[in-house]
Amino acid sequence: MSISANELGPPAATHVSVTGTTIDIQLRDGRSLSVPVSWYPRLEHGTQAERDHWTLIGSGVRIHWPDLDEDLRVDALIAGRPAYGAP
Repeated sequence: MSISANELGPPAATHVSVTGTTIDIQLRDGRSLSVPVSWYPRLEHGTQAERDHWTLIGSGVRIHWPDLDEDLRVDALIAGRPAYGAP
């Protein structure tokens, strides 16, 4: 028996961590994703405490950092889309 991507629903995060160089995301379907923090200047320039303060929105389809006013879509992270104007 196989499961289609549609049966799994949209990609969603279950856990996030941000270091000085990467944003690491654990996905509901068991995959892991790592993207450069330099793609998201608000996160790159935030303090570690601000980076550690995140919440999941819409059952994990978005990640929000309230202290940095940053909101990222998981599907955009998977697609490799950096913030506008990022290197």
